[in-house]
Amino acid sequence: MTVVDWVKTGVLMVVVVLLQISFVSPISIAGGHADLVLVTLVSVALLRGAMFGAIAGFWAGLVLDVGALQPLGLTSLVLTLAGFWTGRFGEATTRSSPHPPLIAAALATVWAVAGSALLNFMLGQSVPGGELFGRVLLPSIALNVLIAYPVYRGVARLYGIDQRERREPAVV
Repeated sequence: MTVVDWVKTGVLMVVVVLLQISFVSPISIAGGHADLVLVTLVSVALLRGAMFGAIAGFWAGLVLDVGALQPLGLTSLVLTLAGFWTGRFGEATTRSSPHPPLIAAALATVWAVAGSALLNFMLGQSVPGGELFGRVLLPSIALNVLIAYPVYRGVARLYGIDQRERREPAVV
């Protein structure tokens, strides 16, 4: 990884957080919200690996916490773990599979919702479990999976990764 990749990722995450706070978060479809920050983090982690994903997740979470005036560290912790495990998932999947962005976006959405609910519960805040997992989780998964491919392709283009090269099987 070069310094240019780190700078690109830092700027990308700040821009995506600003888009999320300004335009995407107010939009609710069937009770769910698309999480552009999470899907972008998933794309970065799939393309760059676990450590890169963890650091990008921490940065994105910190910027999101500051921008949304939330308690510092909660979103950072959730996104750090999401970035790390998504990167590990990307390293473990075959290069010939065209669907890692969809699977990773769905799993990361489940983790983000469950992890945020758990952390808020541990801090003594009420978390309506039935509404959260029944009415919010499924539409959020659907929206994040819907935007996963376009975001993944945009991030791959930002890093200069050709998708045809990415789909060829790894030679051992």
